[in-house]
Amino acid sequence: MRQVLQSLRDGATSLATIPCPGVSRGHLVIRIRTSIISAGTERMLLDFGNANWIDKARQQPDKVRMVLDKFRTDGIAATIESVNAKLDQPIALGYSNAGVVLESGDPAFQPADRVVSNGPHAEVVCVPKSLCAHVPQGVNDEAASFAVVAAIALEAIRLATPTLGESFVVTGLGLIGLITVQLLRAHGCRVLGTDLDPRKLGLARSFGAETVDLSAGEDPIRAAERFSRGRGVDGVIIAAATKSDEPVHQAALMCRKRGRIVLVGVTGLNLSRDDFYKKELSFQVSCSYGPGRYDPNYEEGGQDYPHAYVRWTAQRNFEAVLDMMADGRLNVAPLITHRFPFDRALEAYELIQSKEFHLGVLLEYPEGQPSERLLSPTVTLHSNPPNAAGGAVGFIGAGAYATKVLIPAFRNAEATLHAIASSGGTTAAHAGRKFGFVEATTDIDALLANPKLDTVVIATRHDSHARLVCRALQAGKHVFVEKPLALREEELCEIESVWSSLERRPLLMVGFNRRFAPHIIRMRKLLQSVHGPKAFVYTVNAGSVPHEHWTLDPHKGGGRIRGEACHFLDLLRHLAGCAAESLKVTSLDEQTVSIGVSYADGSTGTVHYLANGHKSFPKERLEVFCAGRILQLDNFRTLRAFGWLGFHTMRLWSQDKGANACVAAFLKAVREGDPSPIPFEELVEVTRTTLQAANGR
Repeated sequence: MRQVLQSLRDGATSLATIPCPGVSRGHLVIRIRTSIISAGTERMLLDFGNANWIDKARQQPDKVRMVLDKFRTDGIAATIESVNAKLDQPIALGYSNAGVVLESGDPAFQPADRVVSNGPHAEVVCVPKSLCAHVPQGVNDEAASFAVVAAIALEAIRLATPTLGESFVVTGLGLIGLITVQLLRAHGCRVLGTDLDPRKLGLARSFGAETVDLSAGEDPIRAAERFSRGRGVDGVIIAAATKSDEPVHQAALMCRKRGRIVLVGVTGLNLSRDDFYKKELSFQVSCSYGPGRYDPNYEEGGQDYPHAYVRWTAQRNFEAVLDMMADGRLNVAPLITHRFPFDRALEAYELIQSKEFHLGVLLEYPEGQPSERLLSPTVTLHSNPPNAAGGAVGFIGAGAYATKVLIPAFRNAEATLHAIASSGGTTAAHAGRKFGFVEATTDIDALLANPKLDTVVIATRHDSHARLVCRALQAGKHVFVEKPLALREEELCEIESVWSSLERRPLLMVGFNRRFAPHIIRMRKLLQSVHGPKAFVYTVNAGSVPHEHWTLDPHKGGGRIRGEACHFLDLLRHLAGCAAESLKVTSLDEQTVSIGVSYADGSTGTVHYLANGHKSFPKERLEVFCAGRILQLDNFRTLRAFGWLGFHTMRLWSQDKGANACVAAFLKAVREGDPSPIPFEELVEVTRTTLQAANGR
């Protein structure tokens, strides 16, 4: 199947071939018939991609500050690598379409149902059922494809709370602005529209609005005063896209006392307190289609908001605009200015970046029975590479860490990169083309059963690790899994059970890469000459993540101790050279924890995992006190020694946390038939210690 993708690096738009997504619980696989290009939003993404580095930085000053903080702590090489990895991820364009259900993971939808969704411009999409809605009889595919765009306008109106007879101004008469005009009219409001384009103004008048032609020099403030009979309008909905602060300032001048302003477009937001203070105006930014948008529990988890308390969710807004289309109160047909076959989608994007007049640009998809090409979960990307010792590698997961760290590390170690899988297929296809994989797929079962693969790398979300490890081991594959190995004790017990049941045991490796960092290798060699217990102090300036972040979800990410602190507990166990015997955990909150560990030889270790520090401070600092001597490692760049004869300092130009060496050691063991670089029993022990720490024991 094909999908429209855009590169953030250079703005290039492509019609890429990717694997067809498979159905999952609570999701729908939909064959798209029509989709609408949201010219304002999608042109803004194209303009950002086309911008040079300086202009990109100007548009995102917050991101620039983050980059500078990383440069100070991690060095220029690591910073450039991180920025390049971020810009390398493709963006799927589009979010408003209509199609037919192919497969359903929810009983409320059945195959062959006509639906709308917020899926991208692609021949087949997989979308959470909460972001889909049935298309009623009497609404054709072209009209239905506007539903998600129209829901954006409707949500802005809901925030403005119009009542029958009120007067409203709509600033900016693009696609969303003209839909807003119609919906306000359907609410019984008088509407004044402002824009620079006479053709858009003509459409607004045909929908029952009065208009102000800004290109002719008409004064919108005076026009609004006349329109409101000298009282000031009740509200203004800003649907314009501009860097200027003027639309918000004008809206404040137009409004009556205690008027309402809702921003659904993109404008400058240097607000004047005086504008709002004297009139006690309310100002609100509208967020997409309505309540539930960007809430993972609603979107991915399928957890609906109670109808009695949240009347209008994103999905129910879709239904509302479709109902209005069905009874003729919302007419989007006059908004369609261009139609393109999906094969010519790139021409459509050239159009929206040109000066040619356009509003609704419709993409039309091939009809007829779906072909094998369309529905194939696997696509061939490159011809077979030369066979390498140790067989071929398959990746499950193609996210940021996999593409930034793991895949380059396996490629550097001369692994044969054969197959890569991701749930949606987009990231797998992109990474596969970039790194030279033979094929990309959305079919994990087929990847695990592929006889060409003898090694599987698991780089998926934490909650899937244990299950995929068990399946890969049972399939006879060597396994490299990104941390953590498991999130719960029962998962760890299942891995132990599978391991003990195998007659021929493949290698199992967890990506505890810090053990293999050059500073740690030197540190361990120094410590081996010391007799007696040691004291380890590991300070991790982790920084906080938002409470809604998936890593803090106990079911998906397991929390930060299970998900990340396992790295540091493993490293201390490695340096101590013996098992942990007891734990003591003290926490300020779920992200700020101190873990005290006692080891069998009398050594002690403390991991201070802190989310309440400052970003300019190094992320990791490890100090070791023993036999009247001290070692201090700062952020895997500088190792200092105090009291050690013959050794003072070890510096690296760039940060090296051992990722390449970790993968190389694993592949060497695979190729030469050696034991795993980290024994299975030690992986289980570290994981169990981490789980105990996460449980506060």
